[in-house]
Amino acid sequence: MIVNTGQRTDIPAYYSTWFYNRIRAGEVLVRNPYYPTQVARYRLTPEIVDCLSFCTKNPAPMLPRLQELDAYPQLWYVTITPYGKDIEPHVPDWREVVHSFQELSKHVGTHSIIWRYDPVLLLGGYHVEFHKNTFLAMCRELSGYTDTCVISFIQLYEKTKKNFHEVSTVPAEIRRELAAYFVKVGQEYGIRIKGCCVDLELAGLGVDVTGCATREVYERALGEALTVPANEAHARDECQCLLGYDIGAYNTCLHGCRYCYANYDMELVKNNYRLHDPESLLLIGHLTPADQIYDARQIKYSHGQMVMTELLK
Repeated sequence: MIVNTGQRTDIPAYYSTWFYNRIRAGEVLVRNPYYPTQVARYRLTPEIVDCLSFCTKNPAPMLPRLQELDAYPQLWYVTITPYGKDIEPHVPDWREVVHSFQELSKHVGTHSIIWRYDPVLLLGGYHVEFHKNTFLAMCRELSGYTDTCVISFIQLYEKTKKNFHEVSTVPAEIRRELAAYFVKVGQEYGIRIKGCCVDLELAGLGVDVTGCATREVYERALGEALTVPANEAHARDECQCLLGYDIGAYNTCLHGCRYCYANYDMELVKNNYRLHDPESLLLIGHLTPADQIYDARQIKYSHGQMVMTELLK
């Protein structure tokens, strides 16, 4: 199975001590976000976990103890975007994140770390030329540390509309213009461009639209073939990405990004954070008498078969 940590919150940035404690204990409890009294128990051991998958805007807190994860195959998605505190109030400056990215890449290898430049949005000084110039500068810094960049354009989820009402979708002609530029610059620096929930028409511009977290992406990172049951192939109708088994919780990320789909409001986030205990089996709070714990269904996907060489190119 693939353990995801970053679809509901940013565990590396804010809960790294808790995560390392869970690795040491070999288990974690996860509340069902829709039925909170249902609590799943996952084993966290190399014998059952095929990959630890991270998605973060700040991997720095994880770096000092990375050797504790060496028994686990890993795939890291690190988001590096060019926005200021008006859009991402508590995200470090992108130059700081680049440095952490470089250090992380040295440890896990370029095939196991992917740069995310998303979401792309247009507002005020964040115009087309700004994105082109900043993307070029980032490519210069990240060349040799990764070979893949995932892009997406802002989507107006209901939570995004509530918290970021002045932002709009990016017009189709600008999406095409920026995608073509990203592909061109990426080719110059050895970085392929993949799309996350982007228009299929961008494939004609050189964007890989097959998915950003698919079985093939994991196989490339792990160097092993994976056999994924059909009913676990994807978690969303619009893509084939492996997005299940997330151990995080919604309304717990303190970055405060205005486009966020995982937070409802920051007061709720702050209240939840006060309930966090690094020693707890749960990310937020503790078990209650009403909780019903069950052992999650966990299946090993890999069987030691190496993937074909061309997948690693």
